[in-house]
Formats: sequence, structure tokens, C-alpha cells
Amino acid sequence: MRSFLFLISATAAFAQYQVAPNPIPQGDTLRVTGDGSAAEARMGERTIRFFPQKDGSSLGLMPVPVLEKPGDYKLDLLAKDGSVVQTIDIEVQDAHFATQNVVLSKAVTELKAKPEEVDLTRAFRKELLEARYWEEPLEAPINGCLTSPFGVQRKNNGKLTGDYHAGLDQRGKEGDPIRAVAAGVVKIARPLTMQGGTVGINHGQGLESIYMHMSKIDATEGAVVQKGDVIGYVGHTGHANGPHLHWSVYANGVPVNPNQWVGGLKSCYAAPKPPPAKKRSKRTQH
Repeated sequence: MRSFLFLISATAAFAQYQVAPNPIPQGDTLRVTGDGSAAEARMGERTIRFFPQKDGSSLGLMPVPVLEKPGDYKLDLLAKDGSVVQTIDIEVQDAHFATQNVVLSKAVTELKAKPEEVDLTRAFRKELLEARYWEEPLEAPINGCLTSPFGVQRKNNGKLTGDYHAGLDQRGKEGDPIRAVAAGVVKIARPLTMQGGTVGINHGQGLESIYMHMSKIDATEGAVVQKGDVIGYVGHTGHANGPHLHWSVYANGVPVNPNQWVGGLKSCYAAPKPPPAKKRSKRTQH
């Protein structure tokens, strides 16, 4: 009996899990990888599953929500019986999200999602697929620059909405093809009131993406698509003020920064130049 207890204790003591990135800004995703001795990971009130990988390791995606307070956190790695096999210190950093005003017509601002549409998108974000279809890095769905980054606090016509931008807006021309950022199963392919023409893809093991405001949908619910497949075309349907693509990435149901997954997407607008330095007046020294 003592040998059995010692074995359990030793297994817990030598559990090896790593996280990246750490420190992590608000809105990004922690990749948690390890030896398979943990079944779940817990940080604060959120618990996520681990999934086995081809190399024998396990992987879990822990989202850090936009509204998570900056500070120090504990990431607990949990065995199947709920016991803690390892604890990792995590530092969440302030992402310093900006505020952005969007000018919309009265007709657009009055659009409201139907209850069945809310249920559809909520169910989409909750579904977990055991299979992993995706590989990193993901591929940007169009080539356009960013007209709106992730996480900005939104104003509509100058009034705060109390919400933040849960994805990226990329500039595009009406009819430009939109491509899947990774392989996966199409779960949504239909017009919605707020989102307009919408495609949602489950990439497996806690990763999903969704694409909105399409002028035309070119995907079928239930179909498996590959990275780079055309799934629709840029438009301005639904809650939109012009042709563009809004797309979001979800890690275990939480919207996270897509630019962490694709990298390199630049703003359409030049950063404001700092004011010129004031010249010091020359004074006579005594």
C-alpha cells in the first residue's frame, strides 16, 4: 500500500507541463502542453480539457479573456480524480486596448439577433470535437489590412456599447474570396440577422473560427474543409457599414486575439506621430 501511494506521489511530483506565452496579454491563448498525466487545466473559474497529440503529449488551450484583470494567477494541472499534479504561475498583462467609434446607419443599429440565432452561435462555441484538424500557424482568410483590431472598446455613433470587438475586421472588396484559416468541420453556413452571411468552422480540440458579413456563402454545413478552401465572399450584410470581413477565433468558447494565431496583420492606418520634441532654450551659465 505504501509503495502504491509513493508511486502516485512520485508521478504527481514529476509531472511536466509547459505553457506559452508567459507572461500573456489579455485576450491571448495559453498553449498548455505536457506528458499526459493531467486530464484538465484550471485557471481561476475556468477549466479546460487536454487532448492527446500524435507525439504522445497532451495539449490544452486556455483562453485569457479580454476582460481578465491583469495580475498573477495559478494554473492548476488536474488529474482525472481532480487532484492537482502541477501548478504553474501565470502573469496576465494589460493589453491596453483602445476605444474605437463606428458610424452606422439607423437601419443597421436597429438590427437584433433572433433567439434561435443566439442559440445557434452559443451551441457552436460550446461544441468540442475530439479530432484535431488544425496546424499552426493559421492562415489569414483574406489579404486585407486591419480596419479594426481585436479587443477595442466599441462606440456606435459616438455612444459606448459596453462591448468590445471580439474579432478582427479586414479590409476587402465586395466579392473577394474568403478562405478557411485551417481545416475543420463546417458547423454554420447560413445568413444571420446581425452577422449577415456567416460561416463557422470547428477545427477540433477547442479551436473554432467564424466569418461574417459575406455577400455569398460557399460552404455547406457538415462538410470538411481544408486550410485555404474558399468558404464565401466579402460583403457588407448584417451589422456592417461597408464591405469587409469580420472574423473571430474561439479557444474553448472564448473569443481570443486572431492575430496571435496568424501574426503579421497590419493596421490600415498609420500610427500617430509623436509631437516634436521641444527645443531647449540656451541659457547663459554663471
